Formats: sequence, structure tokens, C-alpha cells
Amino acid sequence: MRDIHWNIPLMLLTMISVWLFPCLAEAVTFPIPSLKIGLEPATTPEEVAVVLEIVALLTIIALSPSILILMTPFTRLVVVFGFLRQAIGTQSSPPNQVVVGLALFMTFYIMRPVGQEIYDNALNPYLENRITYKEAFQAAEIPIRNYLLINTREADIALFVKGAGVAKPKNRDDVSLLVLIPAYVISELKTAFIIGFVIYIPFIVLDMVVASVLLAMGMMMLPPVMISLPFKLILFVLVDGWHLITSSLLKSFGV
Repeated sequence: MRDIHWNIPLMLLTMISVWLFPCLAEAVTFPIPSLKIGLEPATTPEEVAVVLEIVALLTIIALSPSILILMTPFTRLVVVFGFLRQAIGTQSSPPNQVVVGLALFMTFYIMRPVGQEIYDNALNPYLENRITYKEAFQAAEIPIRNYLLINTREADIALFVKGAGVAKPKNRDDVSLLVLIPAYVISELKTAFIIGFVIYIPFIVLDMVVASVLLAMGMMMLPPVMISLPFKLILFVLVDGWHLITSSLLKSFGV
């Protein structure tokens, strides 16, 4: 009798499942593909090349977040937007998702010519077997190097050249990417901090004016930030701040 009581909920659950999902009552067989994983010795150089290409692709996929952050305008954009949010005084508006999303899509917009050149001169010919993997890598390196050199200061390049202990490059093509990438990153950070300082100036002036007015009126217990925040928002909207900052950032990259 105890077994019957224990089996009643199971029987009810089965009946309800069959009633709600009639397809479960029918025995339907689906073809399941077989998957075989194994290691076999390569017999031709082509097989070795395919394995190396797979390893290189997996490496690029693993490093793609670092490539996106350190070799694109993403760093400058997200730092400037962060300074802007702090200067206005809205710590959580716009939220981080909006700031990062806007910086990401602006990065795609700015890097589109570079990506198109890589596709036309490196990726597409390689997929059509017109050039080798080494030639495709060399062709893809040219537009990336040109973009990094345009937005990198010579002093930063000299710093990492000296730190690496390598010979002084004779021209632009002699600069290694291992030297150029960190130099580009600190150049972007310096530029972003300069832009952030310029953004801070009008809002700091407004905070000082509001604080002086409150002090003159004897309202010392009232936080000046509470009063200045609406004026900051009104000022930012009236001058069309998002348009000005976005256009200035695009012009700084030559877009």
C-alpha cells in the first residue's frame, strides 16, 4: 500500500506530460550523427599546415578581447565617456552597458576602412587560395600598422624601442608590432586623459559658481552638487553635448 502512495505522484506527472506534450507519447527516432575524435600522424605537409592554421585561429579567438581593446579606438572612447559621466555627476547614467555598447559600435565605425582593406588584400585572397598564409598575414599587417602609426606618438615608440634594446628603426616599416602596440596604448590613454580634462573644465566652473552662490546666500548645509546637477544637464543638452563630443572623437581619429 505504501508503494502505491509513492507511485501516485509519478503516475500523475506522467499523465500530465503526455497530455500537454502529445509528441512524447510517440516513439520517434532521430538520426544522431557519430563523432570521432582521434590523433593520427600527418602524412603530407598540407595536413600539418591545416593543423597550424587551426591553432592560429584558436589563438586569435582567445586573444580577440585584448586585440579589440588594445589595437582599436575602443580604449580612448570608453575612457572619454567615463570622464564625461563623472564630470556631469551622474554616476550610473548612462549605465555601463550603454557606454561600452556605444564605444564598441563607434569602434566598428572607425575601424571599418581598416577592416575592409584587410578583407580585400588579405582575407579574401587567402580564402580563394591566391596567396599563402604568410602572405595574408603580411598583407593584413600593413593597414593595422598604418593606423597604429598615425595615432601613436614618436616619444612613446622611442620609449619601447629603447626598453626592448633593439636597433633604432630606420623607417615606419621597421617598427615591430610588439613595440608599436604598447606605445599605441599609452598614447591613447594620454589623449583620452587630455580630452577628459577639457570636458571637466566647464562643469567644474559651474560647480564653483553654484557653490559661491550658495555660500553667499548662507545656505552652507545644502550640497552644491544637488543644485548644480540640473544646471549641468540643461547646459549639456542645450549645447548638444553628445553630438559635440562624438564629432570631436571622430575627428581625432581622422574620420
